[in-house]
Amino acid sequence: MELISLNVGRAAVVDYTDAEGGLTGSDKRPVAGPLRVFAPGPKGTGASGVEGDAVCDLRHHGGEHQAVYAYAREDLDWWEGELGRTLPGGIFGENFTTAGLDVTGARVGERWRVGADLVLEVASARIPCRTFQGFLEEESWVKRFTREVRPGAYLRVIEEGSVSPGDPIEVVHRPDHEVSVGFWFRAFTTERALLPRALAAGDALEPEARDAIRAYVAKYGTGAGGARG
Repeated sequence: MELISLNVGRAAVVDYTDAEGGLTGSDKRPVAGPLRVFAPGPKGTGASGVEGDAVCDLRHHGGEHQAVYAYAREDLDWWEGELGRTLPGGIFGENFTTAGLDVTGARVGERWRVGADLVLEVASARIPCRTFQGFLEEESWVKRFTREVRPGAYLRVIEEGSVSPGDPIEVVHRPDHEVSVGFWFRAFTTERALLPRALAAGDALEPEARDAIRAYVAKYGTGAGGARG
């Protein structure tokens, strides 16, 4: 398991985001490193946890529980076949493009050591937005990305460190519950009846996710009721 591409974005003005000033850091490009990875601070004020990486819309992105976004090279390769185009590392907005690591199957609360010092913890899955669709210029991209359940993982920083492409990735802790990145994504998008079971991830859930689950349970209970999508 390996970090094969380390990617950062610069702020740019575009016409497909409603962020303040029309700014986005979606266009992330591979860099040589090493780069420091750190806890960026709470959501709303903290941005990216990767040195030199721009996160412009702090309403929805950045902060402690979205410090790093990881996506598997294997999933990019699959999408290349589906879309008929080359997808370099960083094109999905990911900071870390990984190889040999089952990102969708990683569990919320799972911890990865990257390189010598950095330790990250899986926090949630990426929910696609219209800025992502606008950047890729793929029709109905939000629906298509959601349907395929290959979302990539947001991670929080447990121990800060510096990383470079080629650094090994080791899973150093794997929780004993069913709430994988894929499960989390389905629960918060197309299969909301799964939400009560996502509480099994415990304290590893980000506070906003936990609040959303509790609101769902208060409305529908812990059975299979509730709307999809």
